[in-house]
Amino acid sequence: MKTTLTSDTLNTLTAALKTEAKRLGFSDARITDTDLSRYTPDFEAWLAKAYHGEMHYMEKNKALRSNPRALLPEVLRIIVVRLPYLPKDTQPVKTLKQNHLGYISRYALGGDYHRFIRKKLEKLAAFMQAQIGPFGYRAFTDSAPILEKPLGEKAGLGWIGKNTLLLHPDDGSWFFLGELFTDLPLPLDPAVNYVGCQNCVACINICPTQAIVAPNQLDARRCISYLTIELRGSIPEDLRPLIGNRIYGCDDCQLICPWNRYAKASTEQQFAARHALANQPLTELFAWDEATFLAKTEGSAIRRIGYECWLRNIAVALGNASPSETIVAALKAREHDPSPLVQEHVAWALAKQRAIMSMSSHASLQKLTQKLNPNY
Repeated sequence: MKTTLTSDTLNTLTAALKTEAKRLGFSDARITDTDLSRYTPDFEAWLAKAYHGEMHYMEKNKALRSNPRALLPEVLRIIVVRLPYLPKDTQPVKTLKQNHLGYISRYALGGDYHRFIRKKLEKLAAFMQAQIGPFGYRAFTDSAPILEKPLGEKAGLGWIGKNTLLLHPDDGSWFFLGELFTDLPLPLDPAVNYVGCQNCVACINICPTQAIVAPNQLDARRCISYLTIELRGSIPEDLRPLIGNRIYGCDDCQLICPWNRYAKASTEQQFAARHALANQPLTELFAWDEATFLAKTEGSAIRRIGYECWLRNIAVALGNASPSETIVAALKAREHDPSPLVQEHVAWALAKQRAIMSMSSHASLQKLTQKLNPNY
């Protein structure tokens, strides 16, 4: 039986659910309403510039993203939660500097977060129902047409930084967001005035492909995360050398962000790196057959790109690696891959490796000649 929802009851419930959210592992839980009107113009302008690339679902569900009540008419409040994910001891900068290793965005090294966070939100809803009885709700995490970062900012969980990520003084940007849509008229949390990014432009300057075209404006078509995860076709040739050894996503704008100095590693075992994916040699990853790929990425966000794009991405990274006969041999082994997409990127990588080797040989010969004949 549902408890009478007086203001005192709702205040008591709100305090209790926030305590329970932290017990469940969330850093914070805050409550906002459904009005995202102040974010809609920027979102529509982003779409109009075609910065979403081939992510057509962004445009298809535009009306739902701008209006949570179009998605769930009975929703009155949205409980937004923050869950840190940074795995311990994965040494991201060290891996990026060793270009024979594959770099995977830190959020994808462990298990997939979608179901994991939704289960926690379901537990939070069950806790609330135990307090007041049944009520209407839906749990989401990057799983519905929702403007999650605006909701997080509006709820007071941080501010949207110049790299377009949500930032918080305690967790930086190394966290996932989740939402519990509810028909309960819970008291709203007050706005929070964060210091923000101020004059810092480190993320804009560090971006390998200059995808952050202006503060708070990301051209996804140039973003390495988009190129290696969302794009299903050929990666533009002019962007391939800039990808380096990043084979699934990119964290550069997070690694350089001063606020991430204060972020703590996650204590959730779900996000711990699996199968040594934090620093695996590219040649070993490239040698996986499809069955191995599926086995190693079971329960991982990586699996969503599929085996073909996995090989495409690694081929590009191998082309960018320091010249090596081992790398050339690995590429040649897939020169006649059944996938035309893989073939194309392998051919590009082989050509790049051979060009670098040729230049290195020429430079070495020139040095030797100068040593033997100083007048040369």
